[in-house]
Amino acid sequence: MTDRLGARYAACAAEGRAALVTFVTAGDPDLATSAAILAALPGAGADIIELGMPFTDPMADGPAIQRGNLRSLGAGTTLKALLAMVRDFRLADDATPIVLMGYFNPILSFGPDRFAAEAKSAGIDGCIVVDLPPEEAGELAPALSRHGLHLVRLATPTTDAARLPAVLDGASGFLYYVAVAGVTGANSAAAADIAAAVARLKAATRLPIAVGFGVRTPDQAAAIASHADAVVVGSAIVDAIGAAAQDRANDIPARVTAQVAALAQAVRAARKDSAA
Repeated sequence: MTDRLGARYAACAAEGRAALVTFVTAGDPDLATSAAILAALPGAGADIIELGMPFTDPMADGPAIQRGNLRSLGAGTTLKALLAMVRDFRLADDATPIVLMGYFNPILSFGPDRFAAEAKSAGIDGCIVVDLPPEEAGELAPALSRHGLHLVRLATPTTDAARLPAVLDGASGFLYYVAVAGVTGANSAAAADIAAAVARLKAATRLPIAVGFGVRTPDQAAAIASHADAVVVGSAIVDAIGAAAQDRANDIPARVTAQVAALAQAVRAARKDSAA
């Protein structure tokens, strides 16, 4: 079976550019609108999609994504509904990688092996479980491996040389570098700090390095794309969804695709501009 993540990173590398990874919370602001957003993201320029699993206590996330989780849960989104949405997406798009991002509690309640089997069957490519350190992944990691799903691990500014081997052990798909200490969307890291961190991580692993947390604008995305293999944008997109939902707008997918298209254009031009 094709490794969608590996193929997509290889394709972006062959084009001499970073990948754009977009995060949205499944079911935000409701299941129908969320499905329309999901379907529109690749055409707008998203290379990889992170799909948030709604949870009542998203401790690593800032206010924007917390509100997105509450909108989704208020609309009745469940893990089963999320997987059904991905199955529908796969009817039209079998190439764009989708990585689930969230917390371990819903997976534990669902059952790790059942979760891995149904996620793979639905068309999921991997998982990022932000509150599951390597030492506590004994139930989930083998289940994901058995069913051919990537386990994407997180590195942070405090992941030193002594800690990094444990983070990388069993990691696959890509390594997600959390550029700032704290929650999503709160602050942005300096470009020089990101460049140094990416260089350090690349010396330790052949996995692609994706950088996220605090990336909100095309200019910020372009600065990171000059160094990293991928740029992750989440809170800014979820904020836009929330604002449109509050306005009771009927063009939420169009607003999101315009935002993503601007980010994608900046990411694709970043290395050309830096080489000019």
